[in-house]
Amino acid sequence: MRPGPKPEWWLTFDCYGTLIQWDEGLLAAVKTILAKQSGTQVDAAALIHTYDKYEHGLEAERPHKSFRTVAGEALRRAMEELGLSYQPSDIEILTSSIARMPPFPEVVGALEALKSQGFRLCIISNTDDDIIAGNVAQLGGHIDRVITAQQAEAYKPTRQIFEHAHKALGVTKDDIVHICASPHLDLAAARDMGFRCIWIDRGTGRKPLPDYAPDAVFPTLDRVPPYFRSLGWT
Repeated sequence: MRPGPKPEWWLTFDCYGTLIQWDEGLLAAVKTILAKQSGTQVDAAALIHTYDKYEHGLEAERPHKSFRTVAGEALRRAMEELGLSYQPSDIEILTSSIARMPPFPEVVGALEALKSQGFRLCIISNTDDDIIAGNVAQLGGHIDRVITAQQAEAYKPTRQIFEHAHKALGVTKDDIVHICASPHLDLAAARDMGFRCIWIDRGTGRKPLPDYAPDAVFPTLDRVPPYFRSLGWT
């Protein structure tokens, strides 16, 4: 960790892939959608790859669109590109599956440990309030604040969502440590904005940006509380 004081009160977190099992949940949702297609040779990995391409493009467009709208349009375009038949019910399968995605096994205990160290915990996420509510409900009551793209009217990795979060929390970029698993969203923002950042590398194959090194890297969230103790922060 670069030199600096203990964060005053707040740690911020990416949600999906960091706290919540995104890849596993998305794969299950896409398999359910594909099961409705008769005779298709398209596999789940191909649909997820194509969906991701459209989702990231739509999130960058203005005016801001809700995540539910973005996800529905991205899914429709991806399915049409792959020769699949899109139904409005498909987006409901996807969004309801996201809301039910569970946390990684160590997450609730790690969040409890961080709370006991005196930190307040905030999620910053590219989603809508109603979708993430189901995930937050599974995090043991340890999350103090949730800031979404819906509230900021912007998606990561833009500065706008992080600046909105810092203002809402009453902190500057120097007052927090952000903890995340996403290189192209969160690590890119840390590089561009200069806030301290811990990368949770869960072995998904996602790599840090070639021109940025996070302040610390751990395979799971439960490694973070003892690391903070080693810094003398607790």
